[in-house]
Amino acid sequence: MDVLVSIAKFLVNEILSVPAYLIGLITAAGLIALRKSAGQVVGGAIKATLGFLLIGAGASLVVSSLAPLGEMIQGATGAHGVIPTNEAIVGIAQAEYGARVAWLMILGFAVSLLLARFTPLRYVFLTGHHMLFMATLLTMVLATAGHASVVVVVVGGVLLGIMLVAMPAFAHPWTKRVTGNNTVAIGHFGTAGYIAAGAAGQLVGKKSRSTEDMKLPEGLRFLRDSMVATALSMLLIYLIMAVVFLVKAGEETAFKAFAGDGGTAATDVGNYLMQSVMQGLQFGIAVAVILFGVRTILGELVPAFQGIAQKLVPGAVPSLDAPIVFPYAQNAVLIGFISSFIGGLVSLGLLSAVFHPAFGLALVLPGLVPHFFTGGAAGVFGNATGGRRGAVVGAFLNGVLITFLPALLLKVLGAFGEENTTFGDADFGWFGSIVGNAAKAGSVGGVVLMLVVGLVVLGAAIVMQKRVVDVGWDPGAKRDAYFPRDSAPDPGEGPAPSSYAKITPPEGAPKPPPPPG
Repeated sequence: MDVLVSIAKFLVNEILSVPAYLIGLITAAGLIALRKSAGQVVGGAIKATLGFLLIGAGASLVVSSLAPLGEMIQGATGAHGVIPTNEAIVGIAQAEYGARVAWLMILGFAVSLLLARFTPLRYVFLTGHHMLFMATLLTMVLATAGHASVVVVVVGGVLLGIMLVAMPAFAHPWTKRVTGNNTVAIGHFGTAGYIAAGAAGQLVGKKSRSTEDMKLPEGLRFLRDSMVATALSMLLIYLIMAVVFLVKAGEETAFKAFAGDGGTAATDVGNYLMQSVMQGLQFGIAVAVILFGVRTILGELVPAFQGIAQKLVPGAVPSLDAPIVFPYAQNAVLIGFISSFIGGLVSLGLLSAVFHPAFGLALVLPGLVPHFFTGGAAGVFGNATGGRRGAVVGAFLNGVLITFLPALLLKVLGAFGEENTTFGDADFGWFGSIVGNAAKAGSVGGVVLMLVVGLVVLGAAIVMQKRVVDVGWDPGAKRDAYFPRDSAPDPGEGPAPSSYAKITPPEGAPKPPPPPG
């Protein structure tokens, strides 16, 4: 038994929870199925792996460049409370539930492949770290409710498998609107925020121009370069917050802001401000690295996935991490980040003034990392259906969701609710809260209720797939009357001339299927 547990832990912790390895293996399998040569298989797998490592490197740069800014914001506002961080809460839970998490994740992935093969939900979820996060969440809420280990693994595995195929289906009409084709889906548990953003865009932005159509004076045309615009925007945000923090906290405290993540403390005001400038510029580089990684992996994974679809899951669509949509509307990413963060601040104010004293909900601080990744993606979805107005409103709603939902989730985490951290993305909040409350209904009643919840989610996703996705419903169709869709560049090559960035698939990618009928 110990050997089996060790093998399971190795598979989860060293392979399946590392997206780069998982993507490389999937790419290799697809190329083998397409009968490519050994050199093409190895080269394609390595290039796809490197693409995901580039995304990870860019994400690490984003985290490190945002850390001092988060300290400045917290110091300037005086806010104290829970900071949602997926990696932190997962690390805490692994110490107690590591073996159960491992088996639950393996079973959940197997269930998802069976569902993809034998139901209309032909999505294969490839975001390994989010599989691990959801597996950990389900283990925590079932175990803290008192269920036996076998129940935790089996019921949790079934629920995980359902979520891995259901959530991409719910978001797919909006994802197709963003990408312009059916080659990829969203495999990220911030999906509720992206759907909310896309729906909000439909409501408020039918006549609003795209974020990518921003008209700039001749002297400001350099801002059409997304890397330059992102870096300059973050530079200004950094400088403003640095000055506010310096005035409120004083030199002795403010100068230490850059020393907390391996950096050096500022020596004087000039050095302090120039370190802020450097962090803003590094943020622009981080986003550029992420975009290059996305383009690299799309060029390898999408064609390779055609082979897997033919052999294992006919018609399968790869479900990938949130940054996969960033190149489709790069201005919307920055707008979405800022709008989502503002939504988080407004929600924190409501929690502090109303919901904390009335209902005992924890104060959830707006973490810059979840607001950047989920807020940026929400901005892209909102822009696809509602232009600039949709990007702003949609990402703001995402910020509200990832503030209130983690506060509700803390109620079902038992002793882990006292750890001053929790899961940060929207789907962890709503699904964890529902399953956690159902799990409290007893050893038998709890299992029945949780399986009912899973069946409801699965059934709703199948209905969504058959009656909405498969019939070709376009959530931005009414918008096209005002802003007809034209051809557009590949991801990362600049803004599209139309209402949203409709992207041509990378060279070698499978062509999208013709419209139904």
